[in-house]
Amino acid sequence: MASRSGERNSRPRVVRLGGREIIAKGLRLSFWADISHRCMTASWPAFIGGAASVFIGFNAVFAVFYWIGNQPISNVQGAYIDYLYFSIETLSTAGYGDMHPQTHYGHFVAAVELFTGIFSMSLMTGLIFARFARPNARLLFADNPVISSHDGKPTLMIRFANERHNIIGNASARLWLLRDEVSLEGQSFRRFYELRLVRNEHPALALSWTLYHVIDQESPLYGLGPEALSASAVSLVVVVSGYDVVAAQTVHARKSYDHSEIRFGQRYADILDTSEEGRLRIDYGRFHATLEG
Repeated sequence: MASRSGERNSRPRVVRLGGREIIAKGLRLSFWADISHRCMTASWPAFIGGAASVFIGFNAVFAVFYWIGNQPISNVQGAYIDYLYFSIETLSTAGYGDMHPQTHYGHFVAAVELFTGIFSMSLMTGLIFARFARPNARLLFADNPVISSHDGKPTLMIRFANERHNIIGNASARLWLLRDEVSLEGQSFRRFYELRLVRNEHPALALSWTLYHVIDQESPLYGLGPEALSASAVSLVVVVSGYDVVAAQTVHARKSYDHSEIRFGQRYADILDTSEEGRLRIDYGRFHATLEG
């Protein structure tokens, strides 16, 4: 029995961190112990499907309690489906009026179901509001970082844009490099370095912004080519935050890149020009495009 319990507790699961998949084992995490986090991180189809399953399950159970009673509900012929409909009306607090409890047993079960309905509906309302009100920056990141010459120096560049075209005030960006290293004792570990940006703040991010990291002798990327990046399993992580003036909230966005996505000797295609009327024009159809240079 103990060995079976240990096997269940150590069942491995796949965790996705950016573009990497990590197999985690030996950690017991109960489904119900972290249900609020699961409700917040589940996709909308999964969230709605789960809520519908719980709703149907509650009503099915309460319908059984009504069904086994001695005619607890008026205007019911005794079929289980009728008690199921009454349970749905009670749990949702709709109460059409054609069916109502007529015995002490029926009133007791209905009272318990009403309390369950009020509690569950309040909980569902809070979860839905939290999912809708969750701040989201809606930033579009270029598919590939590029490394080429900029102002006469080898430079790593990452471009992103504000999809909403509203103002994100006091926007700030940080760029991190993660790579595998081996200590003097021969132990492998993953170390991260913050890459210094030419400018890491933007007063009003509304269109696009390109981050520049100069690859000089102080840069962790200095002298590294595609083979060296692959050997160290290098990855990049961009974190952007700022104040959304429309939502009046601080928003955050994160993007990670694998070493295989970095393009050497490339630069981003120009997406800004001026229309015939003299207005600034941005072409998002070329946002991910790169050119030799």
